[in-house]
Amino acid sequence: MKLEQERSADPALAVGNGSKAAFLRECKVVPGGSMRAASWFQPHPPYAARGEGCWVIDLDERRLLDCANNFFSLIHGHAYEPVLDAVRQAMTKGTAFGMPTESEIVLAEALAARSPRMEQTRFCNSGTEAVLAAIKGARGLTGRQRIAKFEGCYHGAYDWVEVSLDPVPANWDDEHGNPASIRCNAGTPDSVLGEVVVLPYDDPQRCAEILRREGPTLAAVIVDPHASRAGAVPMSRETTSVIQEACRRDGIILIADEVISFRLTYEGASPLFGLEPDLITTAKIIGGGMPIGAVSGRADLMAVFDHSSGKPKVSMGGTFSANPLSMAAGLVSLEHYSRQEVERLNALGETLRQKIRKGIADAGVAATVTGMGSLFRLHVGPGPVTGYRSAFPSPEAAKLIRKIQLAMLEENILLTPNCSGALSTPMTEVEVSLISDKLVNVVSRELGAQ
Repeated sequence: MKLEQERSADPALAVGNGSKAAFLRECKVVPGGSMRAASWFQPHPPYAARGEGCWVIDLDERRLLDCANNFFSLIHGHAYEPVLDAVRQAMTKGTAFGMPTESEIVLAEALAARSPRMEQTRFCNSGTEAVLAAIKGARGLTGRQRIAKFEGCYHGAYDWVEVSLDPVPANWDDEHGNPASIRCNAGTPDSVLGEVVVLPYDDPQRCAEILRREGPTLAAVIVDPHASRAGAVPMSRETTSVIQEACRRDGIILIADEVISFRLTYEGASPLFGLEPDLITTAKIIGGGMPIGAVSGRADLMAVFDHSSGKPKVSMGGTFSANPLSMAAGLVSLEHYSRQEVERLNALGETLRQKIRKGIADAGVAATVTGMGSLFRLHVGPGPVTGYRSAFPSPEAAKLIRKIQLAMLEENILLTPNCSGALSTPMTEVEVSLISDKLVNVVSRELGAQ
């Protein structure tokens, strides 16, 4: 009754304005009016009410084709019945224990079965936690403190890996012409900046020079060979070879961040790029929509976390780590993401990118689409896109990207803020055609009007 009275008094709360009403409510109790900047839309985000396969229904009862997919974590889409069944069954036995459960063994075995480099695994609750633990593990193994990461690459909310996450042309080089260590957040200590070496994503020669100079001081190099924030372009084999050689030469722990890119093949992303990582971090699709993260690697390296004989070199644990709900959801998610299904979804992704590229070429507008496997990202401008700097949008291009994202929302298709997206297993050629047709029409309209 109270809500009905409020709706009649305020047009913002009228039927059909459910998301706006929720936003106004949330602004009173949450800074920014939502929990994630990445889900922000102007003037307010759509609020999800429920999900059905590759569709999400918002509070205004719009059906949105979901290419954001909770930022690429729902490989089987929303409310996937096998996952729901597994979680329901697990929940009846208890949601969390201060004891290990058999479910953590089974999911760790499933990861080891997919990749020989994932011999042992420790679970946590997010990709951020997994990266944090892997870096601490590398420090414990090497006795060194500094790390290297690639410019513009996102590895979670940890001070060291946030360095040079979003540099701009005015500050991205130091006095020697190398990528500078730039703070992402106010208050990041100066000491952190000095402990992070920043590498260029698409310049293997300069990368080699930096690593030859700094390598003996490094505990770890962390790399995502298909980094969405760095353009969603595959890292060149020349660059991955430089990384691999430097790590072997100087005893550096190579960490592959496959939180997103693990979906690219049945075994994960590293084999695609000739990488032989020491530690691998995963999350997202290995949790079936539940909170999860993992650090995996060879048994001799994972021993850095071994607490069975006393205090480990590096402690790793958490109240909800390896909780049975996430373990059950993750196991079913992986079981249903078979080698055949990976190949089918990757083929759909290639079809989507080719359709978009052809449509853009036929329209004669300056745009391109990147990505591989089931991932894609739109760029405004003549290209080519080879890494973070060439993907960095001008102010005008950034405005156009936001306009395109909003226009796609009006077409009932949900993309991330930088107009990237992911396919999920409920999708078919029908959804691929819908996405490509809508995106080409929107891009042609918005760029043709310039």
